[in-house]
Amino acid sequence: MRREIARLALLQLIQDGRIYPARIENVVAKLEKTMDKEIMDIGERTVIDLGIYGMHVELTKLVGRMRYRASYGQNLLHHSREVAHLTATMASELGLNSKLAKRAGLLHDIGKVSAKKSELPHALLGMELAKKYREHPEVYNAIGAHHDEVEMTSMLAPIVQACDAISGCRPGVRREVLESYVKRLQDMEAIALSFGGVKKCYAVQAGRELRVMADSKSVTDEEANTLAFKISSNIEQQLQYPGQVKVIVIRETRAINYAN
Repeated sequence: MRREIARLALLQLIQDGRIYPARIENVVAKLEKTMDKEIMDIGERTVIDLGIYGMHVELTKLVGRMRYRASYGQNLLHHSREVAHLTATMASELGLNSKLAKRAGLLHDIGKVSAKKSELPHALLGMELAKKYREHPEVYNAIGAHHDEVEMTSMLAPIVQACDAISGCRPGVRREVLESYVKRLQDMEAIALSFGGVKKCYAVQAGRELRVMADSKSVTDEEANTLAFKISSNIEQQLQYPGQVKVIVIRETRAINYAN
């Protein structure tokens, strides 16, 4: 948002032609006031459009701030609105509270737009904000758990997590340089292939899932679980990627015979 204010201020000063310290401060102050009002208007329109009522004014303001934030090229407000619709639909189909689901879906990324500087991951920061402004416990748990930072305590949490992934991993929805995207998939596969007993592996679902084919002769069922854990741990430590990566180890035994 500060970049947007700076851009608008610079444009106005250039058009005006009067550039001196007092004038710059005056223009920036006016733009900040205008931007604050616009952010609040966007937040209010969003919650009304979604049929969400009783939201704290500070949370409404954070919703408006999402209009000026993007994640991997995907506008954060568009993403959050989409997740809200998806979570409400899924919750309704499962017989759960669709209104709470919609609130959780809309607010799941508010930690990304918090004015407060924090070392916490955005999911935990968002959970703190939702708890501070008296959102329902199921809502703030779903916010904190959508990247598995806290334990899920209700059915809303996995729904929000699934819908966040659905919105974020659709082909073309997020921009990424082709070379870095391909390299990330190759690095992911290389990590899996570095473990003994792995025959082949495939990064699928735009890098959201890694399917590992293990040799049934050298990897037991118990070792397959350990292998999945070690591969996912190495990916966490060595790679940077949006969302999460699901590691599936497949151990298959085939019995073959012939009738002559």
